[in-house]
Amino acid sequence: MIDYFVKGGFLMYPILLCSIAGLAILLNKFIQYKKILNEISKPLKEVVNSKPAIIGPLISASENGANEKELSVIGTRQVREIEKGLSWLGLISTIAPLLGLTGTVTGMIKAFLVIASSTSVSPSMLAGGIWEALITTAAGLLVAMPIHVGHHYLEKQADDIAFILKEITMNLYMRKRNGI
Repeated sequence: MIDYFVKGGFLMYPILLCSIAGLAILLNKFIQYKKILNEISKPLKEVVNSKPAIIGPLISASENGANEKELSVIGTRQVREIEKGLSWLGLISTIAPLLGLTGTVTGMIKAFLVIASSTSVSPSMLAGGIWEALITTAAGLLVAMPIHVGHHYLEKQADDIAFILKEITMNLYMRKRNGI
């Protein structure tokens, strides 16, 4: 495995960095979203009594008589807080295959340099450049695909959280407005 990494050339390091960063963000967000969904997917009374961190500002604002627009701004701020880091996953899933394709280009350049500098070329002379081209392409794609899938899964989870926050906010607002 290390042999693949070393022979893949210098572009394998940024691909490895993308892999580590993407995995760290995916795991962190997956755990965070699971926790938030468990906290806010209860009956309203339980949510209000337990005051999860994500809903705390909305409960406080509602109790202090905030209007619909103010609650909307606070809710949007909370959703933006939840979504932090997701854009990095999108960036990583875009950059990783591009790094792989760059490795393809540099590998092929190396192969053609061998052809240009030699009067007789054997397949083994070209193999190093072709090896680099293929291994970096494969690595970039193998990093990008699971991160891309994870990114879309987490976006769906964030949308679910946002919808539940809107429901809770509207219920709090209506209860306050109706004096309940």
